[in-house]
Amino acid sequence: MKYHLDQAVDILRRTPEVLRAMLAGLGDEWIHNNYGEDTFSPFDVVGHLITGEKTDWLARTRIILEHGTSRPFDKYDRYAQFEESRGRTIDQLLDEFERLRKANVDALAELHPTDEQLAKKGIHPALGEVTLEQLLATWVAHDLNHVAQIARCMAAQYDKAVGPWKQYLSVLNLPVSRMDADGAARRKASMSKVEAARP
Repeated sequence: MKYHLDQAVDILRRTPEVLRAMLAGLGDEWIHNNYGEDTFSPFDVVGHLITGEKTDWLARTRIILEHGTSRPFDKYDRYAQFEESRGRTIDQLLDEFERLRKANVDALAELHPTDEQLAKKGIHPALGEVTLEQLLATWVAHDLNHVAQIARCMAAQYDKAVGPWKQYLSVLNLPVSRMDADGAARRKASMSKVEAARP
């Protein structure tokens, strides 16, 4: 399937609604549990998506359009959510994500990049040259990847409870995505501060 801005925006606009339907008002066992050592909880994932709205997709779009390959992208902090989300509720995070996403998608629709602009290149700090089209297509796939990750994490809470049906549930048999040592250390430090702040 070829990238089309209007089709992409259809997905990007829906993601906040999907996450709100999945997570709003749920208890901590659903929101803060993960699916194994050094893995992400739904709370972590929503925080990560917020960081992307602030510093990744639209910011990098503008860098490509304004500077092309003459200015590399700023490095993306994949673990900023551990500090930035601390002390907040899932509903607060969902509200912020919805607000940021609406503003970014509205701005993207206003930019409405042409085919020539979509072919324009930027420099990713790890991947090298990338096109604007690749960046914008990745924004959509990144959303869907994290919706699937949240579903996988939530399903994992019943890993043992499902008993023999586990063999039929591919969501419970997927490879586990673990954070690297930096992420694990930052998550642990953040959790220690949360515990210390509790009365």
